[in-house]
Amino acid sequence: MPTTRDYYEVLSIERTSDVDEIKRSYRRLALKYHPDRNPGDAEAEAKFKEAAEAYEVLSDEKKRKLYDQYGHDGLRGAGAAGHDFSRMDPTDIFSMFEEIFGGSMRGGGGGRQSRQRVARGYDLETEVTVTLEDVLNGCQRDVEFTRMDVCESCKGSGAKPGTTPKTCKTCGGQGKVQQAGLGGMFRMVTACPTCRGRGTIIEDHCSDCRGKGRTPCKRSLSVKIPPGISDSQAVRVQGEGEPPSPEISPRGQGMRGDLHVVVRIKKHDFFEREGDHLVLDMPISFSQATLGAQINVPTLEDQHELTITKGTQHGKMYRVHGQGLPGLRSGRRGDLVVIVRIEIPTKLSAKQEELLRQFAETEDHTVLPESHGFLKKIKDLLGGS
Repeated sequence: MPTTRDYYEVLSIERTSDVDEIKRSYRRLALKYHPDRNPGDAEAEAKFKEAAEAYEVLSDEKKRKLYDQYGHDGLRGAGAAGHDFSRMDPTDIFSMFEEIFGGSMRGGGGGRQSRQRVARGYDLETEVTVTLEDVLNGCQRDVEFTRMDVCESCKGSGAKPGTTPKTCKTCGGQGKVQQAGLGGMFRMVTACPTCRGRGTIIEDHCSDCRGKGRTPCKRSLSVKIPPGISDSQAVRVQGEGEPPSPEISPRGQGMRGDLHVVVRIKKHDFFEREGDHLVLDMPISFSQATLGAQINVPTLEDQHELTITKGTQHGKMYRVHGQGLPGLRSGRRGDLVVIVRIEIPTKLSAKQEELLRQFAETEDHTVLPESHGFLKKIKDLLGGS
């Protein structure tokens, strides 16, 4: 399904992200939205295909260069219409299928089994809002979220305390069955459909978790937001996700997933952000623009004295070096760009109006260099009068 969304936005990464960052983001989304984990969910399936298409382009150096230069139009005829697993590293394919199906895969014809992997739980995502001042200095933010944890009552078994689960007859207690896949090219060892990988059947369910082996648990922790972070970037907190699913590891043994804290930056009253630069619209008076002046402009930290030169025009830009935001990696600060907006007074005192009329009488509109061409066109339009 072709997408019109920006591929970097789809994967929630920056345009400067390297291949490893692209792969990590895609892997997280693929596991989250894979149809086998979201049966019957059309929205999840669409997001899975969208992420796969974005990865297909951004993981290929040639396609990524075309996309960065020409956008989606540059990919026409470049073979980017759908995801092509043949371009992925074989270990990526195996690792993704293993985590989705909860089993292992091996090549047809008795090929050697893929390496054993440690069971890993799901990643989680939450959001936190910060200000531009926080982006300048970095900050700590408390986040609260809910995750599924091993049930304390049954220790993850799902069975009522004091009872014992029965061995599954379908898989003989193995929790896995073999299935042919990809036209017989592979034999996939997947989770047993009857016991869902547990190897046992629960007859008397635990009343606390209702046989699921997991219960929701509220969690609160402090997260460090680094200086220079951009809107929609995520801070990854390792090991704060969920334990492996009960089908893979009933007692939660293995690696927890990660928590991804997505940063949202609050709109500022004065400044607009352009990368590491800040942009400020600064109103000044007619007299300041005409005669020049020393004015104080706000910064994120304090104020800066700026020299307005004589004859400054509306929209002129002044650059204040080093008063922007720090780069996330370099730490070097961008600039503050001040755009002058000349305000025309709407109310004048009698004296001000008199002085302005006297000034107007001294003006020679026919010799203003900036507007000479425009005035000539007006005279021509009026018949040369």
